[in-house]
Amino acid sequence: MAIYCIGDIQGCDAALGRLLDVIGFSASRDTVYLLGDLVNRGPASAAVLRRCMGHGDAIRCLLGNHDLHLLATAHGARKPSRRDTLGSILHAPDRTAMLDWVRQQPLVRIHEHAGEHLLMVHAGVLPSWTIADTLDRAREIETVLRSNNLPEFMHAMYGNTPDHWRDDLQGVERLRVIVNTLTRLRFCTPAGVMDFESAESANDAPAGLLPWFDVPGRQTAGSLIAFGHWSTLGLLNRSDLMGLDTGCVWGGCLSAVRFGATLADRELLQVHCEQSQAPG
Repeated sequence: MAIYCIGDIQGCDAALGRLLDVIGFSASRDTVYLLGDLVNRGPASAAVLRRCMGHGDAIRCLLGNHDLHLLATAHGARKPSRRDTLGSILHAPDRTAMLDWVRQQPLVRIHEHAGEHLLMVHAGVLPSWTIADTLDRAREIETVLRSNNLPEFMHAMYGNTPDHWRDDLQGVERLRVIVNTLTRLRFCTPAGVMDFESAESANDAPAGLLPWFDVPGRQTAGSLIAFGHWSTLGLLNRSDLMGLDTGCVWGGCLSAVRFGATLADRELLQVHCEQSQAPG
């Protein structure tokens, strides 16, 4: 039995199929975690969802910002942009089944491996949050996504404020901060104020900002976190961090990490992808 994490797919089903072949994936033996942004921008979003649905618990997904954008578009809360490639889902005969499956997926996953914990998110974790905080706050969003309040929430989800966490936040403002943290975060101030304008590499952080994972005193430091979302960051493989968005949809690679006997025992496996869209 092998455990894998795979970065952002964004509708590139052919690349996902090739990568699963390269790693020798067996649904009866292995577990693959997909770190969000399953859909959009690439040519075959519906095929990605059908592949994931067909493998049951062997492929375990979490939601990214593009996956939430799919739900928002389906419920009329967002207009499709000129770069969206969601039609294969929105106009499919099995649209309802795919959308119902998406809304059941979590925003955070945790896996215990050889007595250690691997925390998986799409984008990031606020420096003040512990692992327990992160899991609890993700469940708040998951409860809404699976409820009859989903359409209403989709219409209220978008916005850049509040831009920092407070324990007394309530209602939509509280939920929006959680969503933005888990699916959009790249940079923040040392005090945890989030920035949503910058998408540079970590080495080009704007003045006063740090990559979320480099904030001093981060409560999740020391536990391995795997994430995607940040293609300009490229591959990041540190003792307590794995960034696995390597720009598949932009003509980069689709990346997987295979874990060995411990979480520190890692093997990188990649396939090159055809460019579906140009960055920018």
